[in-house]
Amino acid sequence: MYLIENVKHLRKIHGFTQQDLSEKLMIPRSTLGEYERGNTHPSLDLLIKISKVFKVDIDSLLKNKIGETIVNAGQNQTKVLAVTMNLSDQSNIELVNTKAEAGYLDSYTNPEFIKELPKIHFPNLPRGHYRGFEISGDSMLPLESGSIVICRYIEDLSQVKDNKTYVIISKRDGVVYKRVRNIAKDQRLTLVSDNETYLPYGLPYTEIDEIWQYHAHLSFSDTKATFNAMLEDKINQMSKQLNEIHAKMVN
Repeated sequence: MYLIENVKHLRKIHGFTQQDLSEKLMIPRSTLGEYERGNTHPSLDLLIKISKVFKVDIDSLLKNKIGETIVNAGQNQTKVLAVTMNLSDQSNIELVNTKAEAGYLDSYTNPEFIKELPKIHFPNLPRGHYRGFEISGDSMLPLESGSIVICRYIEDLSQVKDNKTYVIISKRDGVVYKRVRNIAKDQRLTLVSDNETYLPYGLPYTEIDEIWQYHAHLSFSDTKATFNAMLEDKINQMSKQLNEIHAKMVN
């Protein structure tokens, strides 16, 4: 049973002191200390309170090692997040490159698969769980194919903000990086490419396995040159369209 280990781990990754958590649970701090030392066991009522504070079901609190798997419950929440921890009990940033993408779609809930992913370091990140994704294609220019986006895990789809960029994991589309519009009343997202040659499309909440919000990126090319090339292509396209319109008017 992992209850004691899980409560301590969840308290730390949420940044709670024992006093903070005891106030949320409405118990004395000394009582919480006794639970964390394993000297006594919480009642069912207290287990329910712990479950609500951390949004983790009771079965997972008791049976799963939360240091490797975080389970979220609820209609608008993604389901399972497998993580790895460093020696300071902080989440690593695992890198999902294009070679690992297919395996990630099948094994993103498997702690053993996540442990084998490369780890990268990015300083001064706000609290949360982060992952790096290598993007491919030209749908999000001027961010080039091969760039790595560092993203924070989003537990609840109600937290998704319009016109922000996200990595979305789904069985239908795989790993995609898009700008998002959250259509909460219809329980779906609209995914938009910054490259206007790609049309927007919808994705129901029920098809989303994971969603990660953009925080920063690592690029390995001259972004200004890429932007200038994209601008030149845009001008050429407009010129071509104007020529076609002119030709039709003449004829």
